[in-house]
Amino acid sequence: MKNGIHPDYHSVVYRDRNADFAFLTRSTETSRATVEWTDGRTYPVIDVQISSASHPFWTGRTRVLDTAGRIEKFRAKYARHGK
Repeated sequence: MKNGIHPDYHSVVYRDRNADFAFLTRSTETSRATVEWTDGRTYPVIDVQISSASHPFWTGRTRVLDTAGRIEKFRAKYARHGK
């Protein structure tokens, strides 16, 4: 790597407050907020709205849309207007 052209790459905590989940990783993002991690050190913390702990796909709480039922309801509702 060339010196002086890359952003600072450091340890950061990403925190999902909705799921009470946090993980320590390395990133170029920065934050003024900090948190004390389990190792006793203080790291910048970045709050995210959704993570693998709260995303419906990863938690198994996905919803299946009944598209066939929706289409039939639409056709039944507007069938009388087309004639």
